[in-house]
Order: sequence, then C-alpha cells, then structure tokens
Amino acid sequence: MNDSLKVVIYVNIKLSSLRFSLHKDIINHKDILLISFFNNNNNFWIMNMYSDSSYSALKYLMEFEVNIQNLLIITGDFNIQDSIWDPSFSHYSFISNDLIIIADSFNLDLSVPTNLVPTRYSDTIGESNLVINLMFLRSGSTELNNHSIYPDWQLISDHTPLTVSIPIVEEVVNLSKFSIAKNSEEEASFIKDVSFSIKNLDVSDLSDTDKLEDMVNTLTSNTKHAWGKNLKLVNITRHSKSWWTEEL
Repeated sequence: MNDSLKVVIYVNIKLSSLRFSLHKDIINHKDILLISFFNNNNNFWIMNMYSDSSYSALKYLMEFEVNIQNLLIITGDFNIQDSIWDPSFSHYSFISNDLIIIADSFNLDLSVPTNLVPTRYSDTIGESNLVINLMFLRSGSTELNNHSIYPDWQLISDHTPLTVSIPIVEEVVNLSKFSIAKNSEEEASFIKDVSFSIKNLDVSDLSDTDKLEDMVNTLTSNTKHAWGKNLKLVNITRHSKSWWTEEL
C-alpha cells in the first residue's frame, strides 16, 4: 500500500492575518486536509482531498459525520470519470452519487469551470485525457460560483491547476500596539508600582462596605495608573505570535 503524501496546502505568509489553521482534530485522514481561516468575525473552511482507486477518502466522509459551518470549497483529484462533469465521457459512475451527497451535506454544488478542458493529460498514445480534478463551491453564492482550469500551468505534472477567487472582507490590521512585554524592565516597574500601592493601602478601618469599596476603587485606580505609566509601543510582526499549528 502506497502511503505517500497525496494532498498538501500552502498558505502565503502574507495571509497570516487570516489565521489559517489545520484541523486534524476534526478530520483525521491521510488523503484529506481541512483548514480554516478567520475573516469578518467568522470562521471559514477549505477542504483539499485525494480519492484513490478504492475511494477511501469518500468512504471515510460518508461514514464519519462532520458538522462544519461555512465550508467554502472542496477540491481535489477524485479519480472519477463521469458524464456529469465530462461531456466527452459517455458513462455514469456509481461512486459519483456518494461524492454529490457529501458535497450536498456541506451545502456545496459542483462548480462548472469557465473553460471546459481536461484536468489530467496523458503522455501515453491512445490514452484519453480526463476530467477528474473537480471543485465544489458554496451553494447559492454569487461571488463564489465558478473556477478556472489552466493547462499551461501544469509544468511537469500531468494534472492542471484549478483556481478560484475567494472574496475577503477588508479588515484593518494594527501594525503596532501598547503592551508590557514579559520579563521586561517595564514589567518589573509595573509590579513594583502595584506592590507599593498595595503596601500603602489604608486598611485600618474596613468596618463597612462603603469603606471597603473605597479601598478597592483606590487599588483599581492605582493599578490602572501603573499600567498606563509602563506601557510601551511595540511593533506587531509575523513572529509576534504564531498563527500556524504545529502541522502547518
């Protein structure tokens, strides 16, 4: 059995603000990758998969109940010839039903490419070119409703790239923020100021709730003052906090 890698997803570092994450905790199959990204206060999902000759990835999804909202795309090499997506092929494949059912369960429809060309080109004389790389897109979307096939981009591969544009809501990304860094001089100064404030609190008379509340308000005010006094403007870089999981 060949267990070599069949699916991979690359995420451009310029998209790090969208906080892409790999989710093996939800779908754990060697031929399926599920990733999420965050935009406009929502999580969105993309699935890339490879279906082998035994259709093990499809069978996994048929048997394993997955509840995912906002799945935008399922794409990959499905290894299924069918007249549904290939007009040059005159037959129907029984496994296509499972694929359509899976896509429908995620509220996705089969995408019709802007150019009806094969997605796999054979170097063998007499062997037909095939349409086996497909894309399923969010049902009813007016912005995400078709994809394109680029035979000229296949390079040494016998498969052609498929592309689709995902609309992203523009968000303001702060490049700097005020903070107190851990183990910094500012942190030491903040702790010293708060400690001094606590040490000098008047706790000699806490006979009623009003006096207790006054003391708490004093401590709160002094702590806020110490925090503001020791804040430092720092630049946010792509190394400030990791957005990727260990598997990305």
